[in-house]
Amino acid sequence: MAIKIKEMLIEERPRERLVKFGVNALSNEELLSIILKTGTKDKNVKELAHEILSKLNNISDLENITINKLIKINGIGTVKAIEIIAAIELGKRIFIKKTINQKEPLRNAKDIYLANQSLFYNSKQESFYCLYFDSKQRLIERKLLFMGTINKSIVHPREIFKEAYLLSASSIVCMHNHPSNNVKPSVEDIELTKALMEIGRIQQIPVLDHIIFGENEYYSFYENNSIINI
Repeated sequence: MAIKIKEMLIEERPRERLVKFGVNALSNEELLSIILKTGTKDKNVKELAHEILSKLNNISDLENITINKLIKINGIGTVKAIEIIAAIELGKRIFIKKTINQKEPLRNAKDIYLANQSLFYNSKQESFYCLYFDSKQRLIERKLLFMGTINKSIVHPREIFKEAYLLSASSIVCMHNHPSNNVKPSVEDIELTKALMEIGRIQQIPVLDHIIFGENEYYSFYENNSIINI
């Protein structure tokens, strides 16, 4: 029978250690223990946390862990798995929010790439974002609008420009990733960009660029003069 957390010395319990010493003093195992809350009759919550971490090569592997993989671990049910996934996703969103300073103008495609590349880190599917700017090229908002295979039938221009009107945006930059890391635009990418550019001209909310993200490089329609040709 495993020793329960409440049977441990107070100074060894993760929650009490967090309160007394601060969150930075806790190990990965202790932090995960707090999220898990309870263990099983055969292992306490710290042992359960240790077992989860032992399945990983390093802590960063938690970023892409799935519910199905978690529930294969004895002691992890669907609820616990969901709580872990939710905590990881919240951490991602906080990190992503910090990567971009909305008060600073984003002056070119490279600025935009560097400020937003963490959005697509290790992503296994395509995601389509729009950046909405004011008249001074300051970012108003960043919106995730579509996920999946990006093409004209999936990306609906009305959603893109509806957000622009709601935000009183003066211009738009579109971004999406290629999980293959080959940033060369596909025929679908070119057709989509052409359609968005034309609608932007009609609506007087220009699409300034469409940037395709890879892991270590990007393709800018503007920098490659593709927008001019469109």
